[in-house]
Amino acid sequence: MSRVCELTGKRAMVGNNVSHAMNKTKRKFNANLIKKRFYIPEEDRWITLKVSTAALKNINKNGISAVLKEARAKGFLKK
Repeated sequence: MSRVCELTGKRAMVGNNVSHAMNKTKRKFNANLIKKRFYIPEEDRWITLKVSTAALKNINKNGISAVLKEARAKGFLKK
């Protein structure tokens, strides 16, 4: 499965490792993803999502229901 946040769409970025001699080699900047279970009281069920830590902060601030609604509207979440 790809390393993509299911709520925000964050994914790996590509960049360079730069040495002291300014030699450049390709590298990946992976998103900080965590697999986490959430309880949705409206649906009375648990769901497991692969979310970034930034999305986790949004969930703590706004609530899981509001974040899921926003992710569905943006097309990140298919369920």
